Amino acid sequence: MMTSSLTKDKGDHNEGLMERSEEAREQEDDKAVLVDGVYQRGPKMSNSDQQVSNGFTTTTTTTTSAAQSTREGQGSGAGSGGPAPGLGHSASVPVGGFRTLVVQQTSLERPRETWSKKMDFLLSVIGYAVDLGNVWRFPYICYQNGGGAFLLPYLLMAVFGGVPLFYMELALGQFHRSGCISIWKHICPIFKGIGFAICIIALYIAFYYNTIMAWALYYLLSSFRPVLPWTTCTNSWNTGNCKSYIWNDRNVTWSNSTTSPAQEFYTRHVLQVHRSDGLHHLGSVSWQLALCLLFIFTIVYFSIWKGVKTSGKVVWVTATFPYLVLLVLLIRGATLPGAWRGVVFYLKPDWQKLLSTPVWIDAAAQIFFSLGPGFGVLLAFASYNPFHNNCYKDALVTSSVNCLTSFLSGFVIFTVLGYMAEMRQQDVDAVAKDAGPSLLFIIYAEAIANMPAATFFAIIFFLMIIMLGLDSTFAGLEGVITAMLDEFPHLLAKRREWFVFGLVCVCYLGALSTLTYGGAYVVKLFEEYATGPAVITVVLLEVIAVSWFYGTNRFCNDVYTMLGFYPGWFWRICWVAICPCFLLFIIISFLASPPDVKLFHYHYPPWTTVLGYCIGVSSFICVPAYMVYYLLNAKGTFKQRLLKSITAVPSSEHHRDYMVTNAV
Repeated sequence: MMTSSLTKDKGDHNEGLMERSEEAREQEDDKAVLVDGVYQRGPKMSNSDQQVSNGFTTTTTTTTSAAQSTREGQGSGAGSGGPAPGLGHSASVPVGGFRTLVVQQTSLERPRETWSKKMDFLLSVIGYAVDLGNVWRFPYICYQNGGGAFLLPYLLMAVFGGVPLFYMELALGQFHRSGCISIWKHICPIFKGIGFAICIIALYIAFYYNTIMAWALYYLLSSFRPVLPWTTCTNSWNTGNCKSYIWNDRNVTWSNSTTSPAQEFYTRHVLQVHRSDGLHHLGSVSWQLALCLLFIFTIVYFSIWKGVKTSGKVVWVTATFPYLVLLVLLIRGATLPGAWRGVVFYLKPDWQKLLSTPVWIDAAAQIFFSLGPGFGVLLAFASYNPFHNNCYKDALVTSSVNCLTSFLSGFVIFTVLGYMAEMRQQDVDAVAKDAGPSLLFIIYAEAIANMPAATFFAIIFFLMIIMLGLDSTFAGLEGVITAMLDEFPHLLAKRREWFVFGLVCVCYLGALSTLTYGGAYVVKLFEEYATGPAVITVVLLEVIAVSWFYGTNRFCNDVYTMLGFYPGWFWRICWVAICPCFLLFIIISFLASPPDVKLFHYHYPPWTTVLGYCIGVSSFICVPAYMVYYLLNAKGTFKQRLLKSITAVPSSEHHRDYMVTNAV
């Protein structure tokens, strides 16, 4: 309901609000113009939010102007010397002194939640982007692909691919203030299936990602003892190949069949993979890991059940504590004997590697999954920002912090690997052969166990791993929650706590297969096949829909509306051409040479590859399915339906917060 009153003195301000009929309201709507900020060229308006009797928010905008003439009919439009650009009518200022135009907007929808502080948003985005992959994946890929030489393709892929996509999603979410499903009615309605695909992919990630935190929690609980259990070979789970040593023992020799106490603790006690024959026989659920995962999801639920008001406070701990731990571990690692060997191995450039195509593929994939566009998280987080927040600066700051964190993590890991090589009297290459979680739970855990004050360093290290994972879990589930609440507000808006509870229960039940004795094989399958290709394909369609269908010029106008400046030609070229080629390059390379998946001497049979692709397609199938559904249910001829499906609602029509009424 809009009520407008033009007051000449204070006495007129107390006049009652008049109820208008539908016909009168339509006549006034002809004089109402939605302003997105780009047309506000006159004196600044003073805005105040008031509460009306029904509990919803009322926005009152007051504009004061001096009378230019005593003649009736002369005035200023929107507070300027003439009609503001885009305004169809000019308001007349009555004779005499100052005139005040009071515009009241009462929204029938509940006001959208916003971040309590700007820092809550930045820490949430940083916590989402900086995850477990920064600690284990980047250092391993870096040394595997030429050491310091790998930084060149990594930076090029970040500048021309990752950061432009990161910036685009923040701008989209902030402008349209919608989740990854409902946002498509403002961009390109036929692509709405992308939003549903993103939600399904987020669920698949939640099925296996939180299991890694359950492993870390098991390690954390096992660390509260004077002697860490992965230090000795006298435990019930150890085998005859186990060989232990202490940090000052140089008489230990290693062979290919030798196993460390840390390796057997991880594989035979925590995972118990020796009880599973493979994916065809996973075995029973480990009740210890099931309890650990239940505790993880309990923390997740009570952190996100109330929205960004609560999760924005939690990230002050979960996003900052890992940096403190990384700094402590870096200082400790730099003082260990042999640390320099690891640093040299980490940074020594092998320029010949740059001539290999897989190096560029790894660089593109690493920066993409590190920054994380396409998962609906950036859209959701940015949608809770103020409309004029500088998301361009946010994109540059957070993406830079993410890349620098990856680089810093490499020093933290490889100083310790150099120390391990010194202790084992082996090359760093032989010590660093393990990739993925094994790098943390075997190699790094073993190094910690052989340090002085091992218990302290083990506790803070695995606590850091848990917090790195929690940030990303908060973000991933918040992307799904925001999308569903925006798409079905009448059904879920007042039932957020119950919806979040149901979502967490679904994620826990879906993760049960990863808690079995062969659960590590399931985690690897999801990570390599199920989610990676699907989310890259989804982002490819997203950038095509925004740049080619919605239009780069229109998108840049939206950015100008929010920020007051247009994106430069570099960003436009990236969005139109470079980013689609960047994503298409990853997809074609993946399909041309699928990864040879292997874990703990278990080679995945060919049928598992088909299974992984089927899981990925099950999420991506939403995109073509919704296209067909939309075209079949739209009205008019096929040409009209097709035109309607790729024609978005004008951007100015859904910003009610910027509605102004011209009163005569």
